Amino acid sequence: MADADSQRCVSALLNGITQRFYHGNLDITEELLKNELYPDMSHEEFHALHEKMRAALKSIASADMDQAQLEAFLTAQTRKQGGLSPEQAAALSRFWKAHRTRVRESLLAQSRWEPGLRGLKWRVDLHTSSSRGQLSNSPVALVELELGRTGENSEFVCLEFDEQKVNLVLKKMAELQESINSIVHQS
Repeated sequence: MADADSQRCVSALLNGITQRFYHGNLDITEELLKNELYPDMSHEEFHALHEKMRAALKSIASADMDQAQLEAFLTAQTRKQGGLSPEQAAALSRFWKAHRTRVRESLLAQSRWEPGLRGLKWRVDLHTSSSRGQLSNSPVALVELELGRTGENSEFVCLEFDEQKVNLVLKKMAELQESINSIVHQS
């Protein structure tokens, strides 16, 4: 029974750490977690436990560990002097299985500094006359990019390309694809 209670408290502690550090819930403080989960533990002992669990979770999350990596990591941590107890390792394993996707999505969202591409629309039009009044009948590509950050309104950027510019963009995209392929195939 004591092991189940211990694992429940560790799991709740991990939930609190995740809420605070990965989901930005500033209402979850170290003091709140201590008072709710470990009221009989001294502040120093709880701080050490909190930091140990936060560091372990940070290592697991930043490496986006799969099940095999997680088991190897937890085994090493339980064998290390001052490392995790078997109950803590079991709670971490169950917690990561249940929360990996949400923690990973939160980390990705936090790592984006610039607006991301939310949408792209395009069409081809025929210019029938230029601004100087001359007939041209030339095709142009009109591209609308929707840019934005999570939780903010989108910005729209409209671009107009003639055939030469479209070919230049396609050439640059092919170079970009080659660079990505070379990196992927080297790894």
